[in-house]
Amino acid sequence: MEETAKVKVYIIGHKNPDTDSICSAIAYADIKSRTEEGRFVAKRAGQISEETQYVLGRFGMEAPGYVPNVGTRVKDMDIRRIAGVSHSISLKKAWNLMRNENVNTLPIVREDNILEGLITISDIAQSYMDVYDNAILATARTQYKNILETLDGVMVEGNEHGYFVKGKVVVAAANPDLMENYIEQDDLVILGNRYESQLCAIEMNAGCIIVCEGAPVSKTIRRLAADKDCAVISTPHDTYTVARLINQSMPVKFFMKKERLLTFELDDYTDSIKDIMAKKRYRDFPILDKHGKYVGMVSRRNLLGMKRRRVILVDHNEASQAVDNIESAEILEIIDHHRLGSLETMAPVYFRNQPVGCTATIMYQIYGEKQLEIPENIAGLLCAAIISDTLMFRSPTCTPADRAAAADLARIAGIECESFATDMFAAGSKLKDKSPEEIFYQDFKKFELNKASFGVGQINSMNPAELTEIKERLIPYLEKALGTHGESMLFFMLTDIIHESTELLCYGGESEELVEEAFHKAPQDCSVVLPGVVSRKKQLIPAFMNALQQ
Repeated sequence: MEETAKVKVYIIGHKNPDTDSICSAIAYADIKSRTEEGRFVAKRAGQISEETQYVLGRFGMEAPGYVPNVGTRVKDMDIRRIAGVSHSISLKKAWNLMRNENVNTLPIVREDNILEGLITISDIAQSYMDVYDNAILATARTQYKNILETLDGVMVEGNEHGYFVKGKVVVAAANPDLMENYIEQDDLVILGNRYESQLCAIEMNAGCIIVCEGAPVSKTIRRLAADKDCAVISTPHDTYTVARLINQSMPVKFFMKKERLLTFELDDYTDSIKDIMAKKRYRDFPILDKHGKYVGMVSRRNLLGMKRRRVILVDHNEASQAVDNIESAEILEIIDHHRLGSLETMAPVYFRNQPVGCTATIMYQIYGEKQLEIPENIAGLLCAAIISDTLMFRSPTCTPADRAAAADLARIAGIECESFATDMFAAGSKLKDKSPEEIFYQDFKKFELNKASFGVGQINSMNPAELTEIKERLIPYLEKALGTHGESMLFFMLTDIIHESTELLCYGGESEELVEEAFHKAPQDCSVVLPGVVSRKKQLIPAFMNALQQ
């Protein structure tokens, strides 16, 4: 299968991604790319922490690209690649193009493909039905080339690249004596094969004469026309047909809409444009690329056939933790190790959820199940993720499977777990230069249960003094952060890895009551120390959930 034809699938972790979320996405993209057809790309739904950045740098891996929203975009729609046309083409040619392409709107573009305007069928109909000005051909600066094309004519005398810019259109139905009363200088005169009428029009300084029904033009007339700088056109059509068709030779530039054009860009989200499309009476909307160049057209019906983004979720299955607009995406798989959350899918998906301490442990198992050799750098990433999620095997979430996986991955990566963990946690706790907001949302997750909505952030450190300094900075910030993402309560875990304990900060709503109900300890000054509690997933959240259900 050609690379360009492969379906792209994003493998992505939760918002405010931790080391496990990033490393597992990279590993699973490697697994899928080596076992299935398609383009499997690791992505991230938030900023990378200092710890994760250290791990990626340590093993020579680049951070996955940032995807803040997986909603469908204009480029996911079935864009009609209608070619843009020059503003100089005739109304007749525009009409024929619309019929051939079965479209109602033509885009008018410059040579560099920048959109100039739009011409619609109704614009052309208006030009044909509502225009009574017999000087409009000149007002529109109509090129003789357009007139020839519209009338199937031949340029007998004059320059086809010239323009008719003065005078009116006159049908010479009367005899020459009467013609002198209504033909003026620079007029365009439609006439038949009468030599006298042709001569009269030229002597009256007409700008152009159109000889109908293919009548021959004498040498004398041609010579006189050349002397008087009068263009001569021969057409096979009769006078009535020519008079009816002549306005169709005008350039579309004169009738096109060019002010306040409603355009969309390829990267615009369909959620943001569908309401706009519904409120406008236009049938078609032009699409531009990021350089402002015309790409194609879409209509409201194209919204029905758009392709949804395909995603595989790792390390989460909560809608509140997922990348924005996840409900608009097509979820193919979920690989996780957390409690069952609130995500819903349109169709059955492959869902693998195991009670282990880290999603990276599941990735290690999948490599073995598929008999794939684990690359050295990815082994390092997965080992780092297990160490991070299990707090160097101190977390109650840690299982024998996590320990065994980490040991084998460390062997493949050529690292020693203890010393590597010390360096990794030290890198992750370098928070002096970060703002309270950056620290608070570095590892933050939102939870919902029984109409309660709360957020929990966490920082792990091997330096108790650093945790104290972070606490002093965060407590004033909690008031500002409350409700930013719709939460009624906020919590923050200051986890001391060495002493295996957490100081829990709480703010808002009934947060203190919830902590006391869950752990039977009353917070003082928005804070409570919880010895032995280090895991958000297995210790804090289950205790909160039990308290809320009661």
